[in-house]
Formats: sequence, structure tokens, C-alpha cells
Amino acid sequence: MLRVRDLDVSIQGSRILHGVSLEVDARELVCLVGRNGAGKTTTFRAIMGYVAPEAGRIDFKDRPLAGLPTHAIAALGVGFAPEDSAIFAGLSVAENIEIATWTRPGGRPGAERVALAYDVFPTLRGYAARGGSQLSGGERKMLSIARALALDPDLLVLDEPFEGLAPAIIPGIRDSISTITRLGRAVLLAESNIHHVPPDTNRLYVIERGEIVFAGTPRDAYADATVRRIIGGAA
Repeated sequence: MLRVRDLDVSIQGSRILHGVSLEVDARELVCLVGRNGAGKTTTFRAIMGYVAPEAGRIDFKDRPLAGLPTHAIAALGVGFAPEDSAIFAGLSVAENIEIATWTRPGGRPGAERVALAYDVFPTLRGYAARGGSQLSGGERKMLSIARALALDPDLLVLDEPFEGLAPAIIPGIRDSISTITRLGRAVLLAESNIHHVPPDTNRLYVIERGEIVFAGTPRDAYADATVRRIIGGAA
């Protein structure tokens, strides 16, 4: 479904990504793990068209994404929830979710897509009339993912969905992400803490200083001493 091959990205003259390659197949949950500043967000921003690669390819369902604007990538079926959530503070929860159905018209009815978002994140149903500025950090994360889901995507790209959340909130959001994959959607998520990676992750990539240093199952990652040092936060 998603194929990233030999991706190089520089920002303001500094090379951030060095030959990054990863892939996500239909219905898979794939995690990109790395310390802060390792290149996770830059990888996701390149996939979504916010930054232009210097080299490499990004293909979604065998279609190249390079050069496409972000809204066109979304229209192809890629939903994105950024690290800062980026919800519309001036809109209600319901309006934030519904706006995704306008971004990608066609396909399943908008009401059905909105209902699915609420089914996956039932907490938001009771906050439908609440303004975005009145939400907690965890509620904003839920809303950001719910809005991406209401796009009716084949792939959701979630940048640090657990960042800054209270430990008590993380399991619920992690379970909701697993539910999304069980509903037939693929998910690619970035995470700094290996312990937050959902247990049903199909494949895990570890990125360090802009390079992929490991690709395999979470079990294999734990068995690799170098990977354990990186994802465990050791110096």
C-alpha cells in the first residue's frame, strides 16, 4: 500500500533523512520508533507532502506522491493526525470531525463516516458540542485521530499519538488505534517510547539520526542489544 524507498530530506541545508525506506501493507499496524529528533516527524511530513524529498520515492497504492499537495494526498485516502493534534479550536468537536467528510467527498456517506469516528472514540460523542479550545490534551489527540478516520482513509498516519498524555489515558487511545486496524484500515504511527507501541504491531522500524537501523517484529527488536539501547533511551 505505502512504499517509501531511499528517502533523503534536507531542511535549511541540513540533511535530516538518509535513505529511509519503510512499507505498510493493507490492514497492517506499523510503528516507526526513535528518540526525539531522530527523523520520525520529518518522515511523516515528507509522506504527507509538507516537505519535498531530495531523493527517493514515496508511492501509495502504486501511485507516486512526490509533488502532490497535501490535500491531494488526503483525497487519495491518507489520513493524517499530526503530533500537535492541529484541531480547529474555534470549531466544535462535531464540526472538527465533519470537516473531514468535506475534504474527501464521495465514497461512504458522511454520516456513516462520522458515526464510525464516534464508535471508535465514544468519549467524543458526549463532547460533540464542546469547542476545540475546551478539550484536554488527551481529548485533542482523540479528536485529531477521529477527524482523520472520518476522512474514510485506507491509511492513517499518526505522529506521536501518545506524546504528552497521562499514563492512564494511553491504553484507551492505544486500544482505539488497534480497533481501527481491525476495521480494515492500515496505520503507520510514530512513537518515542517503545513501551507505548500497541501489542498487535505487525512490523517495527527504528530510526536513529535519520537512518533506519532496524526493521522487523517487535519481538526481534527487543532481542537486539543495539536496538534496545536506542529505543530504551540509553546514551
